[in-house]
Amino acid sequence: MKNYVDCRPKLLVLGDLMIDHYLWGKTERISPEAPVPVVDVQRESEVLGGAGNVVNNLVALGAEVEVASVIGEDRDGERLIGMLKDLGVGCDALVHDPQRSTTRKSRVIASHQQVLRFDSETRMPIDAGSEAQLLERIESLLDRGIETVLISDYGKGVLTETLTQGVIARARKRGIRVMVDPKGTDYSKYRGATAITPNRKEASEATGIEIRDEATLREAGFRLKEELGLERAIVTLSEEGMAIFGDTMRIIPTKAREVYDVTGAGDTVIATLGFVRACGGDIDEAARIANAAAAVVVGKLGSATADWEEIAAFEEELQGAGTADRIVPPERLGRIVERLKKEGKKIVFTNGCFDILHLGHVRYLEEAKSFGDVLIVGLNSDASVRRLKGESRPVNPEMDRAYLLAALEAVDYVCIFGEDTPYTLIEKVRPDVLVKGGDYRGKEVVGSDLAGEVKLVDFVEGRSTSGIIEKIHTKGK
Repeated sequence: MKNYVDCRPKLLVLGDLMIDHYLWGKTERISPEAPVPVVDVQRESEVLGGAGNVVNNLVALGAEVEVASVIGEDRDGERLIGMLKDLGVGCDALVHDPQRSTTRKSRVIASHQQVLRFDSETRMPIDAGSEAQLLERIESLLDRGIETVLISDYGKGVLTETLTQGVIARARKRGIRVMVDPKGTDYSKYRGATAITPNRKEASEATGIEIRDEATLREAGFRLKEELGLERAIVTLSEEGMAIFGDTMRIIPTKAREVYDVTGAGDTVIATLGFVRACGGDIDEAARIANAAAAVVVGKLGSATADWEEIAAFEEELQGAGTADRIVPPERLGRIVERLKKEGKKIVFTNGCFDILHLGHVRYLEEAKSFGDVLIVGLNSDASVRRLKGESRPVNPEMDRAYLLAALEAVDYVCIFGEDTPYTLIEKVRPDVLVKGGDYRGKEVVGSDLAGEVKLVDFVEGRSTSGIIEKIHTKGK
């Protein structure tokens, strides 16, 4: 997979913006007033929803984002703009309409289950004045470096046929890609877009073809492509991946994790497709990565996003991470640790030279791993080992030592450091458990102030690298 981590494409998101409001709590009883659960609310949260979730996903991937929409002149509208600006999103194409209310969806979540949703919104189409203002502002943005336009339709009235067709025509004139996540059954307003991404149910309703097998999927997909004059139609198939209709039909498979909530999975798909294509990736790679991103977000509650570390971890999980993939530089280790902590993993850290790997090392590392979920090993570089143990060491070069460690079942990640102590690395990891050898009893353990706890592990008696080297020298005489 091409490295997209450092890619910073500029994308425009056009669509229905809203605030997703969550009330998180637990329920342990039924109300005496009615046969409904009583939810003990413990916290609240707000995130961008609708087209705003596409924005969230693009920001998580590293894109530069502009947003275009019509919102109300109300408190939720002000709050929405503040949330966008906090993300560094451009808001020059936001139009205010005092006759509309900004959409707000409130969800009550109890014991990891959504039990209720209530909405406050306007669903009437925007008026001609708002259409004209929005189109003028979008045209200005298209001349300021926008590489791809993503249209996110939630059926709240912003994406009228006049506006949508106007944007598609202006983007095509400039050679700018337009990708659409559609809504409703009449897709004529999306005619001329580069691609459209309905799910199986939406594609069935829009074409009148019940998709029940590969033949009907093929018929529906090509009908969408041909009737709307698209470069490609892309039908998402949930846990089966997605079907791409260009010159031929290709199905890009996926495998989802346990599904907690499908909220926003379509937003993740179109955001990832648009990002990868804007960075120069081909459509098959974009679809494969979008599948992985969607699989990550359906394993989370609420409108969620997937970053590159999570996507890479999911793909490694499917393929089985190779030994070399577990040897990571310090800058990547930081992102890995951040993801692991979000997932609630208990992180264990230890360090050493591990020159001439032997039974004592393996037993030590196995016991270290038993203290948590993930074991990270800091490995002294060759220069560091020479400073600590003399010019004759190490026997094995650092990459050989790292590879052998990474091949062990107990070890999840290996990171080489060049300092005399691993303090800087431990500061980056801030492990739940810091492990050192039993010879550190009564001594200060470097990094102990940065760890949740310190565990000391006794070495296997009679097993040491120095002993092996001495034995080799003795036999060689």
